[in-house]
Amino acid sequence: MARLFGTDGVRGLANADLTPELAMSVAAAAARVLAEHDRTHRPVAVVGRDPRASSEMLDAAVTAGLTSAGADVLRVGALPTPAVAHLVAALGADIGVMISASHNAMPDNGIKLFAAGGHKLPDSVEDEIEQHMGSGFDRPTGAAIGRVRDVPDAEIQYVEHLLKVTPHRLDGLKVVVDCANGAASVAAPDAYRRAGAEVIAINANPDGLNINDGCGSTHIDVVAAAVREHGADLGIAHDGDADRCLAVDAVGNPVDGDQILAVLAIAMRDAGELFEDTLVATVMSNLGLHIAMRESSIRLRTTAVGDRYVLQDLKAGGFSLGGEQSGHVVLPAHATTGDGLLTALRLMARMAETGKSLADLASVMRRLPQVLINVKVTDKAAVAKATSVSEAVAAVEAELGDTGRVLLRPSGTEQLVRVMVEATSHEQAQTAAQRLAGVVSSVH
Repeated sequence: MARLFGTDGVRGLANADLTPELAMSVAAAAARVLAEHDRTHRPVAVVGRDPRASSEMLDAAVTAGLTSAGADVLRVGALPTPAVAHLVAALGADIGVMISASHNAMPDNGIKLFAAGGHKLPDSVEDEIEQHMGSGFDRPTGAAIGRVRDVPDAEIQYVEHLLKVTPHRLDGLKVVVDCANGAASVAAPDAYRRAGAEVIAINANPDGLNINDGCGSTHIDVVAAAVREHGADLGIAHDGDADRCLAVDAVGNPVDGDQILAVLAIAMRDAGELFEDTLVATVMSNLGLHIAMRESSIRLRTTAVGDRYVLQDLKAGGFSLGGEQSGHVVLPAHATTGDGLLTALRLMARMAETGKSLADLASVMRRLPQVLINVKVTDKAAVAKATSVSEAVAAVEAELGDTGRVLLRPSGTEQLVRVMVEATSHEQAQTAAQRLAGVVSSVH
């Protein structure tokens, strides 16, 4: 049987794969595991959601599951995922539950769990929760049943936190923010205005059905067009649960997560905030980031793909900045998970502090053309051991020298090998990637 928890919680088609019954079972099991770990008090859970229609249904189911197992629930409503993580710590809760499928289309949904302090649950605890889901338990009755309370100032608490950790006011900046009709539709425009920016909010009218629909960080062209139309200094695009941030400059050119990391790393180094002058990113980060950091005397550590691996490395080394090309950026001093609003505020603060345009700041890094080909194979292990593949990779690496990079990465869930090549031109990268893909596909 496949593991219920994926790399980012439980996710699936709402009311088909992810049913209210499953949501209730996950929540009840989580409350029981917490109660067994600490019997000194009844567990307290913060429950938040994004605005998609099915989140209302799953919010009710999760709340029922938690209270049926004796946990008290603090409902914070439609808020970004990082807001829920922050509120778990701020409200002294034992667990947080965020109901969202992030950048996925509206019919999907998901359940993300946070431990005390707002940190992601370890795999071992997720496994323990999954084991409890199949077993019966003595249900509390009477006064032992959990209670439910709304937190009406949850959004205010979160925005106040963001403003406290923003190092420079944003007066004079004009920004367009695409809220993806998602969880940041209120909080993002509010935070940026209160920090001093002139804000034009688009796709900030969620109706339960329009989340991520042709907007947000997966449709960066929308915010780019709005920036040009309004003559803004930059545009910010969030995904459905606002744990990510991508940007565009004043003429609409995209600024991806790697470039944002480069800008923030240099800003934090200059402010003495970058621990050991080290940035953490994944192996999929563009070679241009490696070059830019080397030229800026900043060490770049790489991890496996996935924000949980970035988080693990940040925690293990005590580092202060990490993230992914997707715009998932983590600043551990101020957030326990990726926070798109915090990222945007920091990026704009750097613009305001230096008086430079986003294009000027982002020019510290030149993105090299990157080609990725997914190759279906019969045996990933055989590909890893094949001499023909290692020889082909070595040959391409010799051709590229210091001006390119090769990465072969097996899929974690399918019989696929991902062939990625970066080079100084798209044509060179495409030719090399296709050549390697041919060698990989010939292995049997």
